[in-house]
Amino acid sequence: MTEFIRKRTVNAKNDILSGATVALALVPEAVAFAFVAGVDPLVGLYAAFMVGIITAIFGGRPGMISGATGALAVVMVSLVAEGNTFGAEGDNLGLYYLFATVILMGFIQMSAGVLKLGKFVRLIPHPVMMGFVNGLAIVIFLSQLNMFKTHENGELNWMQGTQLFTMMGLVALTMAIMFGLPKLTKKLPEALIAILAVSAIAIFGNLEVATVGSFIRDGGGDGLKGGLPQFQTALFSKVPFTWETLKFIGPYALILAAIGLIESLMTLNLVDELTETRGNTNRECLAQGGANIVTGLFGGMGGCAMIGQSLINIKSGGRTRLSGITAAVLLLIFIVFASSFIERIPIAALVGVMFMVVIGTFAWSSFRILNKIPLSDVVVLVAVSTLTIIFDLAIAVVAGVIMSALVFSWENAKRIRARKRMKADGTKVYEIWGPLFFGSIIAFNDKFDVKNDPDKIEIDFVESRISDHSAIEAIFNLVNKYEAEGKTIKLKHLSEDCKELLYKSNAKFREVIVEAIDDPRYHLAENPEAFTKGLSEYRF
Repeated sequence: MTEFIRKRTVNAKNDILSGATVALALVPEAVAFAFVAGVDPLVGLYAAFMVGIITAIFGGRPGMISGATGALAVVMVSLVAEGNTFGAEGDNLGLYYLFATVILMGFIQMSAGVLKLGKFVRLIPHPVMMGFVNGLAIVIFLSQLNMFKTHENGELNWMQGTQLFTMMGLVALTMAIMFGLPKLTKKLPEALIAILAVSAIAIFGNLEVATVGSFIRDGGGDGLKGGLPQFQTALFSKVPFTWETLKFIGPYALILAAIGLIESLMTLNLVDELTETRGNTNRECLAQGGANIVTGLFGGMGGCAMIGQSLINIKSGGRTRLSGITAAVLLLIFIVFASSFIERIPIAALVGVMFMVVIGTFAWSSFRILNKIPLSDVVVLVAVSTLTIIFDLAIAVVAGVIMSALVFSWENAKRIRARKRMKADGTKVYEIWGPLFFGSIIAFNDKFDVKNDPDKIEIDFVESRISDHSAIEAIFNLVNKYEAEGKTIKLKHLSEDCKELLYKSNAKFREVIVEAIDDPRYHLAENPEAFTKGLSEYRF
């Protein structure tokens, strides 16, 4: 009992410290993504708090961090801009259309959870997963490069001289602390210690460096100030609940829901691998959807799982729901009570943390295995990485899955075989090997010589199965061709599910399928228990 309590205490300490680290990293990210979407920084910060707290409590993956993300922000920017055109200048209707879209997005995600669609993430092949991870690491890295720019006369320009060297030095120091501290002790969260150390150097050394506060003001904000989220009563008066509104926000909501679920479920899989535990995908869909509904009603921009912050949390020791709850609650405390302190954190410290996340996220093993895996998998891996950078996560993953599915279909299409033999009574038997589906139909049809075959034909499916409508049509056409030539054709050794498919499609198959079969091979194939028993009784 004492050992159990001790372990729980250690885990709680790690969860609280990692949650504090994540909360600090969430601030500039949420602010940056709000600027990308074209909304006030508080809209991003409120989303990070509300999505974070709800998914931490009800989500399907303890230890995973959710909040406002760049993948969603890049879609929202056009939504907000187009929404603003519906009213007079200054009405800011785009913001309210964003809230309505986030609410609809939440309902779509909850529907996915109710229909148990989360399990389909298992259909994502490993090369797609590696491509997603690599692409996302590169996207995170490129996004941090903007922190090396300054606002001058309304334009972004690269830092130069002392300012650049100071920034690079603090970033390098942050990375060095995060790299070296775990080698000395694993009891301290390296990311949090690095942020505190670099902040102390910048503050007490009076260094002129970019901070979270200056970053917000350079983006057009008034600083990091705000209260508790408020229910958006104006939403119901400013956004008309009409068919025209649904036609406008519907496509955006569907795209945002898809991106949010894909990023969340793939991050869940990644955290599963790192922690060697298993999360609940359908529960995560429900939690993400519910969180976005609440976020939209209380003035947030919506969100999903954040791979960068999730990795910071896991690598800092966060494992339970307490870490995510701590991060969300501390973020709200920062917004309401400690905004002046958070504003003084150097951007360089947070950039250093994110650079270490990039190094930890990128699948460096992908370089080592490039010459050891099939060329098709290499193409998929590189394509998904590239598409993630150029477009977004949803397009990259869907394209990768389609490419992998086409490769799989092509490879299986080439495996159809037909062994031919003659019986003593002159019947020609075609023994079919391999899957019969849309991809293998042409090869299947090429195996038969209808005109020159004898009068009696048997097609043996004991080593094959009928998979789809294309296969059914191919067999039906083949039967008709033989009968048109005045020949008798029989289909043998079809499994029960294959026979059910054929009988349902056309009653004619009842005339050509042989039901009564005295063949040990067939019965062993149909009955796995009998097959196992047959093997055990066989004398070698």
